[in-house]
Amino acid sequence: MKPRTTWLWKSGALLMLAAVLSACATGPRIRTETDPEADFSRYRTWAFYEPIAMEENTGYSTWITDRIKTDIRQEMGRRGYTYDAKSPDMKVNFQGIVQQRTDVYSTPMVDYQYFYSYRSRRYVAVPYWYDQTQVSNYTEGTLTVDLVDAPRNRLVWTGDAIGRVGRKPPQEQLQDVDRAIFEIFQRFPFQAGSNVPVPPTPPVK
Repeated sequence: MKPRTTWLWKSGALLMLAAVLSACATGPRIRTETDPEADFSRYRTWAFYEPIAMEENTGYSTWITDRIKTDIRQEMGRRGYTYDAKSPDMKVNFQGIVQQRTDVYSTPMVDYQYFYSYRSRRYVAVPYWYDQTQVSNYTEGTLTVDLVDAPRNRLVWTGDAIGRVGRKPPQEQLQDVDRAIFEIFQRFPFQAGSNVPVPPTPPVK
């Protein structure tokens, strides 16, 4: 299976992606998928996929991609995987997508019509209810980490962090990147050389 390629054609979009984790107070929306035929007991070593999808279209690294690599090294190390650039069991790729989204939703509203009552000799307010349609345009970012079986070049696990994107100072963007990678790997349940899922690891302070 060929790893997915990035759609981040402009460096500005890459900078926007770094803020994906700040979408809400509880962090990004995480989704993962595992190859049901994968035997994770075979994997003990790893390396980065070449070329990294997020760097493929630009041809160069950035301070954001360097931070993602550092975070991935830490998460793989915590799970007992050894970095081996020459003959890895798994390769790790990552990519980012920034795209425009539109939300259309209805809000219940109440208004009043006034009618003159000849019996009471005054105007009477009669309420009526209706739905007001509203449209919200926003930018959504997705940061994806792929784990690939190196000998077969087959995707065996993937995790996404998805959220609304906003602009932030560089230091806060790096913190968002750290959080995104941590949240993604929280859903990766395996240790090196084991096919038995384990509970999520606690945050490192």
